[in-house]
Amino acid sequence: MGLVQVQENGFLMNPHTSILPEIIATLNGISFILLVAGRFAIKAGRQALHRTLMLLAVLSSTFFLVFYLMHHYQVGSVPYPYHNWTRILYFVILIPHVILAAFILPFIVIALKHAFKKQLDKHRRVVRWLYPTWLYVSFTGLVVYVMLYQL
Repeated sequence: MGLVQVQENGFLMNPHTSILPEIIATLNGISFILLVAGRFAIKAGRQALHRTLMLLAVLSSTFFLVFYLMHHYQVGSVPYPYHNWTRILYFVILIPHVILAAFILPFIVIALKHAFKKQLDKHRRVVRWLYPTWLYVSFTGLVVYVMLYQL
């Protein structure tokens, strides 16, 4: 089966020649690094640094979402091109990634709300499970990118 192509402004768009997947993956990687750095900062008692790093992680993730939606608006769904054992692995990674990515967004907002209101006990209760889930989503986003565009 051929590549997905969409006609826009008289040009055919190919998801494998667009720069958006690289931007999306980069933003995902930046989010992952900022999340890890933010965790180290709070464990070291550096609350101001933690706040800055986590806000940057939210900003990076927000830009990720904007570019992700732009990309999929332009090219639609990008099918996994291989029909071997990696296809099963791809979907084993992709399905929980997509479900968790959609699920965590409101909880990120809730965690931010509690943090801004200085309700730190409530903030900690939310991020106790949100943090590893957000890390998982960021990391598996990178894996999905590599499997879809770099294999």
